[in-house]
Amino acid sequence: MPRFGLLGYPLTHSFSQQYFTEKFGKLGLTDCVYDNFSLPDIEELRAVLERYKDLRGFNITIPYKKQVLGFLHESTDAVKAMGACNCVDIKNGALKGHNTDVVGFEQSLAPFLRSYHTKALVLGTGGASAAVEFVLHKLGIGVQYVSRSASAGAIAYEDITGEIMATHKLIVNTTPVGMYPNVHDFPAIPYQFITTEHHLYDLVYNPAETRFLELGRARGAGTQNGYEMLILQAEESWRIWNT
Repeated sequence: MPRFGLLGYPLTHSFSQQYFTEKFGKLGLTDCVYDNFSLPDIEELRAVLERYKDLRGFNITIPYKKQVLGFLHESTDAVKAMGACNCVDIKNGALKGHNTDVVGFEQSLAPFLRSYHTKALVLGTGGASAAVEFVLHKLGIGVQYVSRSASAGAIAYEDITGEIMATHKLIVNTTPVGMYPNVHDFPAIPYQFITTEHHLYDLVYNPAETRFLELGRARGAGTQNGYEMLILQAEESWRIWNT
């Protein structure tokens, strides 16, 4: 039985499982299954691989996009460059890491980019942000990371000034802040400086409009959630598993 799955923790709800289960039904693939592997510790992946010999591939979500690298036998150049993996293909027991987030993010963002989107604020420094940075650099867009605490590679939220907001007109939230069930939470950026030239992209898709996007829309900014990106990356995963 061809088996696929999603690795992460916690997996309180899974877009991927529902999406692929419905996809299998539409394609008439009655012998395919897609499981959720909600593992409190990444080391438990070893037991999953040992138990499910029919596992042909799996997706990875928070918080294991970087931690999974130690389990891979091979990686694409993109995964090596960004240090994050969200899709594993298994052939003859060998695990190859891919990153389909880059495909989903680039293809979903591209139609909304304008000439003045030359610099971006990327909120968060986790595994998802690596794919976002990879794509933005590819598109020639400068990246300024924002995190809860300032570091060599990021400024703190309280350090975002009106001047920074004026020059960074693309803002991408790669954190789970505002995700269901914590729908009233939002990243602490100075929303009063958002203009109609800003575009806010939230990788969160549940709810469809987070408070982050709602506050941006109220200021006239363009807004976009992560649903299309999810669809695109899922289809890219399916292509990889069947190549």
